Amino acid sequence: MKTMRLATLGISLAVSLAATSALADGDAAKGEKVFKKCQACHTVEQGGKNKIGPNLYAIVGKKSASVEGYDYSKAMQEANLTWDDETLSEYLKKPKAFVKGTKMSFVGLKKESDRENLIAYLKTFQ
Repeated sequence: MKTMRLATLGISLAVSLAATSALADGDAAKGEKVFKKCQACHTVEQGGKNKIGPNLYAIVGKKSASVEGYDYSKAMQEANLTWDDETLSEYLKKPKAFVKGTKMSFVGLKKESDRENLIAYLKTFQ
């Protein structure tokens, strides 16, 4: 009986981890819709211009404050971040709290799913 419970628990844990892993990947199509909140200040096209914010083409994996021709805040220049999934998610949750002194005026994305979907969308521009 104890073995059966442990096996059931193990299967439940494996299913749960698989579901979490799938969710963490995000949905790029949904992320495109989330990006509509960003497009007033950012572009994502290769060679696209900087607007109020920097062009975000190939931003995933880049160092912070590294987009050519964009005038970053001193706080962002000194942040020394790498824009991986985790860092982007934390920044997008509450930009001004994550990098105090950032020029980004956007309040943030409260829903984890919105952040995951947006990151999945940004990953399509590499």
